[in-house]
Amino acid sequence: MEDCSFRPSTDSLDDPPNSRLFLVISKSITEDVIRENFSVFGEIQDIWMVKDKQTKESKGVSFVKFAKSSQACAAMEDMHGKCLAEGTKPIKVFMAQSRSSGSHRDVEDEELTRIFVMIPKTFTEDDLKETFKEYGDIEYCIIIKNKTTGESKGLGYVRYHKPSQAATAIENCDKTFRAIIAEPRTKNSGADNDYFSNARAEHVAGDPGMSGYPFADASNYGMADGRGSDIITRCLMVSSRASVTQEQVYGLFDLIPGMDYCEMQRDPYGFNKGQAMIRYNNLGSAVYAKEKLNGFEYPPGNRLVVAYIDDGEDRSSPVGKMAMQLVAAQMMSMVWNGPSGPQLMKTSAGFSAPSVPQMARVQTDVALPPLKKLAPSDSWVKERLFVVFNPAPLPVDVLEDVFCRFGSLVEVYLVPGRNVGYMKYAERKNANDAMAALHGKVVNGVKLKVMLADPPKEESHKRQRTY
Repeated sequence: MEDCSFRPSTDSLDDPPNSRLFLVISKSITEDVIRENFSVFGEIQDIWMVKDKQTKESKGVSFVKFAKSSQACAAMEDMHGKCLAEGTKPIKVFMAQSRSSGSHRDVEDEELTRIFVMIPKTFTEDDLKETFKEYGDIEYCIIIKNKTTGESKGLGYVRYHKPSQAATAIENCDKTFRAIIAEPRTKNSGADNDYFSNARAEHVAGDPGMSGYPFADASNYGMADGRGSDIITRCLMVSSRASVTQEQVYGLFDLIPGMDYCEMQRDPYGFNKGQAMIRYNNLGSAVYAKEKLNGFEYPPGNRLVVAYIDDGEDRSSPVGKMAMQLVAAQMMSMVWNGPSGPQLMKTSAGFSAPSVPQMARVQTDVALPPLKKLAPSDSWVKERLFVVFNPAPLPVDVLEDVFCRFGSLVEVYLVPGRNVGYMKYAERKNANDAMAALHGKVVNGVKLKVMLADPPKEESHKRQRTY
């Protein structure tokens, strides 16, 4: 059982948000060692070690509470994977879950890099970037606009490369921007949540194109299959049983030219509903996307469902209806004839049909070495890597394809029912090379966290006796 002799209140644990770290450490590490290593990042308000209630021995888990979120984020970024003392294993550092959320899901680093701000309606994206670039390297800026008039709604997103940069921006920018972390996955309490759920919702009420706000359910839209109904629109609803991010959906559907926007649907508490709305600027692209990607496995093992939704356009005109049906018929004919067909065929609407690149077996921006043979199955395993998959594990054959390239891969093992697995190597150098190249990277739409696995208990005891 855990030692619960002292616990700060739930409110103080999450004040400010994302200021408490969860550490997995060697049982021999003391509180003084943690304080010495982590105090360089800022004011530590509390450190508490999880101990066995009876033996009072450390369980190898502790929490560190900082005064500021930016301090906690900087410590997480710098200390993850480092050794606190000679002869101990590398520590694991994560952002602790909010005690008031009821969530049991790890907070992903990338969830802490995007902030949501209120801005003057005269702001351009260059103005937004110029204002916030002093806090860190910006990946992109987006200004939310009225989809009909194109005018700014006075709201925007800024995405940084690191969580510490986003936290610093929130803490130091002018308070009139009312900056908060975007797309919260849990229900938060306090003034920020009141503002989030009330004041900001006024700006996006009735606009299903805004990420991070209450959406109407898909059932509120007129949904129809293109071959069985007259309703064929430029607007699609994408449904996924597996957890997918807006960036993943955007990257897939942006392969087809003409996409106007892509936004995830979320419930009033910010939870991802597993649905995204896609809108193209022409009917041909929407038809092509619907026919090509409905049933497509992404991430691997998860079949997407793509359906048309009524976008409210007037289709009562006989001429307009005939034109729509002609475009749809021509596009579907091209789709079913395969990619070798006349992909640049002109339609009556003047649209050039796009081509969709054939998906490679392994899709990643990592410069992978050439394929290598697996090591013999009876090889002595000298190092194991522990891999966390988000949102879902990759197939074993894909993992072998990726991890064998660094040499001496013995086996890939996926833990049943969990988004984790082990990569077993016959040589430590090959395992370290794989970890250095693949940690934090995305392969086939799945983000990998690659860490050294804890040694088996037998080996662990041997190592302790040698120190």
